[in-house]
Amino acid sequence: MSNEVEIPELGFFGLLRFAWRQLTSMRTALILLMMLGIASVPGSIIPQRISNPIAVRDFFEKHPGTSAIYDKLSLFDVYGSPWFSAIYILLFISLIGCVLPRAVEHFHAMRAQPPATPRNLNRMEHHSLFAANGDALKVAESWFKKNRFRMRITADSISAEKGYLRETGNLLFHLSLILILVGVSFGSLFGMQGEAIVNTGERFVNVPTSYDTLTLGKLTKDSDLSPFTITVDKFIAKYDPKTNMPQDYTTYVTTTNKGVTKKQVIKVNSPLTFGSTRVYLQANGYSPIVTVRDSLGNVSFQGPVTFLPQDGNLRSIGAIKVPDADPSVGFVASFLPTFERTKTMGGVSIYPELLNPRLLFSIWSGDLGLDSGVPQSVYRIDTKKMKNLGLGSVGVGETFKYPGGTITLEGVEPWVNLQFVDDRGKGFALAGGVAAILGLLTSLYGRRRRIWVRVNGSQVEVAALAKNNAPGLESEVANLVESIK
Repeated sequence: MSNEVEIPELGFFGLLRFAWRQLTSMRTALILLMMLGIASVPGSIIPQRISNPIAVRDFFEKHPGTSAIYDKLSLFDVYGSPWFSAIYILLFISLIGCVLPRAVEHFHAMRAQPPATPRNLNRMEHHSLFAANGDALKVAESWFKKNRFRMRITADSISAEKGYLRETGNLLFHLSLILILVGVSFGSLFGMQGEAIVNTGERFVNVPTSYDTLTLGKLTKDSDLSPFTITVDKFIAKYDPKTNMPQDYTTYVTTTNKGVTKKQVIKVNSPLTFGSTRVYLQANGYSPIVTVRDSLGNVSFQGPVTFLPQDGNLRSIGAIKVPDADPSVGFVASFLPTFERTKTMGGVSIYPELLNPRLLFSIWSGDLGLDSGVPQSVYRIDTKKMKNLGLGSVGVGETFKYPGGTITLEGVEPWVNLQFVDDRGKGFALAGGVAAILGLLTSLYGRRRRIWVRVNGSQVEVAALAKNNAPGLESEVANLVESIK
């Protein structure tokens, strides 16, 4: 006689059911959450195309072999890569499949009666046996009602339970994670984020070409941008004269939205609002207004050039590129709002306001690389294949002559960096974050316990059990016993 047991095959639907159970287990959800955190690390270490294409190009130049491998693995676009999206979607499905059934079961458990009184109460942690006069069950029932216990009442016993909020908080925490994921995914699909540097006196029109950087959601089109304009009328910055620390930033603007023109003010913590789009004041700096002429006195370039601040005193660096000069010329420059010369560091800025502005530069002649088709920073010049024509500096109204032309500093205009954010899922994410904190606090400080009272003639038996060994149950049972006695 054979002892072999024949195990039936799972079949297609059985395999699907098994895979679904594995995916929707809490262990799988935790593993996927850990994988999502690990997968986000390369996005913060390796430059990303969507936010800094210039840095990506520089990485390709410095590490061509490594860059090719990174590019195949989508490490320059981590958050839009197929593998990151797969982890994100699997985590979303796992949380829903894990938490929602538990929430339904918990809802039914909260509405159900407590379990029946066990036969052997003397095996419980807190057990008391004593004699009592009167109707002990009535007294116990009154005490349980006063302390908001759920009860199952029989002829000779009461089973009471309290502390379901602990499990409710645990489920609320996990449900809030789903809400946060919904908010993040909704924002990434339908939102946008961009930045633009605008000089005072200039107007920003909300079209894609006006942005310095722009990231649109997967389902957001250019035509979905709100039709508004912002003209920067004036920017005022106040600094502490003793510490040079900023005290206040104020931008006065004129906005036009849907045919309505308004005078408005933007501060650091007071953004503009256009429907679901908010405009924040992000940073500020200076744009020297220069005029470059050739050897015949013809204007080759004229206008403001944005310089990037490097320290708290707004010492700024930038590049003035003049491709229309013959030959092309470029200025690798530094702008100092309050110029002071030191023996050790040379020219420095000792205060962030325009008290003694000066433009320092080195002059280079040759191919600026603007026709190569390779993206490059507007704040830098690659001088490897260019010829140096010398060094110079100018104050406001001054002209410096170099071989082949002149450069004049006509004036200086402040600029502001405006950040545009349309995150339609932030309400869901905020609600999820608040709910997660509330759920976590409830699950940490909630106390799940059961108390039983049984009457056998003149003998009263009381027992209790704490599900999570939380303190306070012993005193609670003592109060109940004292009430019955």
